Amino acid sequence: MTRPKQDGGKFKAFMQENVLTMATVIGVFVGGLIGFIIKNSTGEWSKREIMYISFPGEIFLRMLKCLIVPLLVSSITSAIGGLDLSMSSKIATRAITYYFVTTISAVILGICLVTTLRPGQGAKIVETQTESIDKASKVLTPDTLMDLVRNMFTDNIIQSTMFQHRTEIYENTSISPAQPMENWEFKSAQREGSNVLGLVMFSVILGTTIGRMREKGQLLQDFFTTLSEAMMTITSWVIWISPLGVAFLIAAKIIEMESIAATIQSLGWYFITVMIGLFLHGFGTIAVIFFLGTRRLPYRYIAKLSQVLATAFGTGSSSATMPLTIKCLDNMGIDPRVTRFVIPVGATINMDGTALYEAVAALFIAQYREMSYSFGTIVAVSITATAASIGAAGIPQAGLVTMVMVLDTVGLEPKDVSLIIAVDWLLDRFRTTINVMCDALGTILVNHLSKNDLASVDRLNAEPHELLELGPNGHEMKE
Repeated sequence: MTRPKQDGGKFKAFMQENVLTMATVIGVFVGGLIGFIIKNSTGEWSKREIMYISFPGEIFLRMLKCLIVPLLVSSITSAIGGLDLSMSSKIATRAITYYFVTTISAVILGICLVTTLRPGQGAKIVETQTESIDKASKVLTPDTLMDLVRNMFTDNIIQSTMFQHRTEIYENTSISPAQPMENWEFKSAQREGSNVLGLVMFSVILGTTIGRMREKGQLLQDFFTTLSEAMMTITSWVIWISPLGVAFLIAAKIIEMESIAATIQSLGWYFITVMIGLFLHGFGTIAVIFFLGTRRLPYRYIAKLSQVLATAFGTGSSSATMPLTIKCLDNMGIDPRVTRFVIPVGATINMDGTALYEAVAALFIAQYREMSYSFGTIVAVSITATAASIGAAGIPQAGLVTMVMVLDTVGLEPKDVSLIIAVDWLLDRFRTTINVMCDALGTILVNHLSKNDLASVDRLNAEPHELLELGPNGHEMKE
């Protein structure tokens, strides 16, 4: 007689624990369904009407983005400041090694797929040229890479919360004949958007300094720890509107599409190739790496990340999803000192999905243009796609600009970006989802590998009465 009551209690507890996750996932499907129904049953919608549809989602996105800068700075600073330099170095080395291995794996997988399936052969694509594509194509790879370093070492930390540095080139029309872009005039400019790389670098240095100051730096450490906790409390309020926000963002994007059938017909094989690559990387490559490091399969953790992944798909931004990712991992029992360092850094430099996508896109366009490429070109694409994905967060119009860098490696025209722009918004959401999942699983992996080291630090810093609570093996976070 007690068994049904126990089962009912478990079901009720499960529903209470996962109601927001299920609501967010449902929001993705409901938004897609509403978008398709409206698009197929009514005439063409104006930009203003689409703006009205996306308004609730825009508010949700703005609220999340508002948390990025204070959460990123406070999380990284407090995480590093709470550990000694040796422990911080170990965690950083494990995290960066994981990110490097997964990014290289993603690029190699993408190249293998695109050279095997050859989706560019015989493709019939309608080329479009927009102002954003035209603007993004007027860049030089050396300028982009140097801007990446300039943004990393910011000259004004307050300005970095709002703007990024970018070198702009422009043609001097008074000179005849027309000059190649390498000979154009150039100027420094500030473009709107947080300089995330600069903020991360500053936070790492500040946290390291606070850790070395020990007692003298405790006041600053307490401040950043409290600020981080305050941001997470606000996040716990904001996530309750995520189902609504995600639904309206998805619906508006689908209504905004020109022609779904025509897009799929022209870019179908390219879309399928990228999707196969993202699926194999997310649920194959990363799963294998995770299993080798933890001796556990990652799928149970992925299920717990459902709300985070649904939000990543809806917003198309790993940085905007960062507060939810940290909150979810905290609830899973991952050590906050690991989470608050690995997740912000991962959201900045770890773009597996982007690296795979750019490698596939470059070779797809080369196939479409019937341009032959050698093994050396493939290696060059691998290196450039990896570098471009790492620096994507530090570059304005990241997706288009980094794509131009990869196309330049193959010897293709920058304007060829227009060939794939029709499905870019949708693929961007899928690759963002993979990026966020990779960050979260990487954090769990680093936490597992650092567990004994963190326990040693806890025992070293503990008071005598706390040692009794820690036990002989030290403090062990649950996973």
